[in-house]
Parts: sequence; structure tokens; C-alpha cells
Amino acid sequence: RARSAGVVRMPTSPSPTRPGGGARTASASTVSPALAAAAGRLGVAVSGGGDSTALLLLLQRVARRRIAAVTVDHGLRPESAAEARSVAALCAARNIPHSILRWQERPIRGNLQDAAREARRALIAGWAREEGIATVALGHTLDDQAETVLLRLARGSGVDGLAAMAAAAERDGILWLRPFLAVRRQVLRDWLRREGVGWCDDPGNEDPAFDRVRARQALVHLTPLGLGPERLAATAARMA
Repeated sequence: RARSAGVVRMPTSPSPTRPGGGARTASASTVSPALAAAAGRLGVAVSGGGDSTALLLLLQRVARRRIAAVTVDHGLRPESAAEARSVAALCAARNIPHSILRWQERPIRGNLQDAAREARRALIAGWAREEGIATVALGHTLDDQAETVLLRLARGSGVDGLAAMAAAAERDGILWLRPFLAVRRQVLRDWLRREGVGWCDDPGNEDPAFDRVRARQALVHLTPLGLGPERLAATAARMA
């Protein structure tokens, strides 16, 4: 069970352990050919949130290969260490090797969120190279893709920018995969509830001080105009 000083969502009436409907179908159909063909172990980045927790458990079933999980503790919130430990406990219960990486060199000034994102990528890439892992899966969903498109529209991005996040991309000598870009966040959370698995919610995901949170809130009002998450994600796919 995930524990955090933030909001921890736990299921109230879990069903028998079996993949549930949409999440099962989506996970199987959106695992890219690169994931099936890549050799060796598969790395999975797991924060403890709902998306990455579902990614970890579904890939353990679908990937048919050994996986190893990694969590980056940015140390930006008092709860982060406990959340990382909760992921470690989840992995231990399922015999999945797990590592916790800690961000030590924080910038004195500048955009802390961007710096944390880049640090996370660099730390995971370093971990993967040390472990001999060439492929790492990330838990970004269709909702994340839609938010990214909206943010880039607001910043005046061109066609390339509107392609948003790629399902597969090489960087830092690692192949990064996003198997869930066609899956809604709620589908994954519904599946976790049916499985009886909890997750940690970062309070920052509700803080309107962050651009991404404001974009998420704006989507609620844009959806009736035909600019909902599915439409924006489809736009990104056409631009890719």
C-alpha cells in the first residue's frame, strides 16, 4: 500500500486479480514494436503515481521479459522519500528489482520543474547504462499528451512542437518508450482499483501555480468546444 502525506487513493471494493477491460486492451495494443523487439531487460520509471504504477504492473504481464523499476526521489517534498519506499515495497512484493535515485544537485535559480524533469531523465539514463538496460518505459498517458499540446500551443510552437511526446525516442543512448499515449489516465486508475492496488497523488498536480495544472483545468472548459484530450492527442499523432 502506498503511503504519503499527500492524497493516497485506495480501492474500496477490488475485484479478483485480472486485467480489467480497457486498460488491459490498451496496454497490449499500444506496446510498440520497439518494446517487443528490444533485447535484454526493460527498465520502468515508477514515481508511485497511478500512471506509472499501472505501467509497472501491466508491463510485468504484457512484456514477457524481465523488468527492473527505478524511482527518482527529487527531495522537493517531505513525502517523496516515503513515496519512493512505497514503490520499493510494491516491487519487492512482486519480485521486481527496484532502485531509488536521489537528486542531489538542485539549481539555485531558474525553473525548478524543468530542472527536476531534466535531472530525472539524466539520473534514469545513468542508472540504465549501469544496469545494462537499453530501453526504459515511461508512464505518460493520452491526458499528458493533450496537456503538452495545449502548453506548446500557448507558447507558439510550430508543427514539430505540436507533435508533442513521441511514443518512442532515443536520447542519451537509451530508447525511451511511452506505451500509454493512447490510454486515458482514468482508465488506468480504474484498473488499479479493480486490482486492489493503491497509488500516491502528488499535491503539486492540483497546484494552479504550475502551467501544466492550469492546462489540465483548461481542458475541462475546452472539451465542450471539441478540443478535448482525445482531439488534442490525435493532433499530436498527425503531426508526428
